[in-house]
Amino acid sequence: MAEYLEAMLNPATGGDNLLSFLLSLIWIGFLMIFFLYPSLGQRMQLSYMLRDLERKLQKLRMIKDEIGNVAVDTVKRVGRPESDPSKELERLSEFFMIQPESMDPYGLVYKLEHILETGETTYEKEVAAIAPHATETQLKTLTNLVEILRGINTLYRVVRHYYLLGKKTSNIYMVLQIQMILPQLLEIAESYRQAAVAFSKGQPIGDGVGVLVAAKLADGAEKTRYEIAKDTIVQELELENRKVYVVRAAGPGGTVGRPGEAVKLLVEKLPQNPKLIITIDAALKLEGEESGKIAEGVGVAIGGPGVDKYKIEELARTRNIPLYAFVVFESITEAITPMRESIAKAADQVLSRVKKLILDKVEGGEVAVVAGIGNTVGVGG
Repeated sequence: MAEYLEAMLNPATGGDNLLSFLLSLIWIGFLMIFFLYPSLGQRMQLSYMLRDLERKLQKLRMIKDEIGNVAVDTVKRVGRPESDPSKELERLSEFFMIQPESMDPYGLVYKLEHILETGETTYEKEVAAIAPHATETQLKTLTNLVEILRGINTLYRVVRHYYLLGKKTSNIYMVLQIQMILPQLLEIAESYRQAAVAFSKGQPIGDGVGVLVAAKLADGAEKTRYEIAKDTIVQELELENRKVYVVRAAGPGGTVGRPGEAVKLLVEKLPQNPKLIITIDAALKLEGEESGKIAEGVGVAIGGPGVDKYKIEELARTRNIPLYAFVVFESITEAITPMRESIAKAADQVLSRVKKLILDKVEGGEVAVVAGIGNTVGVGG
């Protein structure tokens, strides 16, 4: 011990040894404190996590406010209201639809459809009231823009709820869960921000790739165009002696139409069953996958609440019609933001593969139905 003290006091080497000794004592002291008072370490960690959440919540609030400003400016520019629409837009951002009771599943799809249609109609009328000079096309796109505002408002409220609840109860596990998923939520919020800009300018978005393929397929068949369901059109064309009916939402306003109802009504009117039904839609890619990648399969490629998908599946089951599907992979950000070049190029590739499938599976004189699924903002024709 005497030799150790002498080495520390030695002017040549003692300084480094003394510093190392003091750091060791401090480290041991911290370990003893955390061992004797484990809650202290947890409180320190919780405090750090709450500060981090507060910064990210503030960023989320800024994105929400920016989207709100875009919505207000667009309504003023397009709808030319007599008064400031800010309060009305704030009210619409709190609009909600209650899911039907699922305890008894019988008829659940049609109850859900009724609620969705009621909500859609009500929402469009509310937006029309605050944008009286908007055209029908502009009104549909404005409705989508206000729905984006509603989405970011809900996201912000949920994150704020868990932040305040975790802070109030000092529940580190609750705070930890929201902190773990917050980077993904911020990515979604940033997607909303870019989507708001796209809808304010009426630009095509990635989700419209299915509609774009359908529009390309039906190019030149404008004379046969007619509306078969709300916001949904049909066009008829000939492909090497095969009759092809193309179903898609009516552009260029922002709407997804009612493709399920449209396909159902169309097939019921036809004198013969289609040889096949093809659906084309965007699909969420996995990390590491290339945007614009195309995949082919069977089934109905329609996202959303499931009403349209159910109608086509039930129709195909009762009439024994094969279902084929094409999807274009993209991220959630790419789906609701201006269409990327890789996705637009994929539409031409899908078009070629759809034509090949029809020629391979459908004989001359037979019928095929092709449904392009997606939001048709910016996609006219």
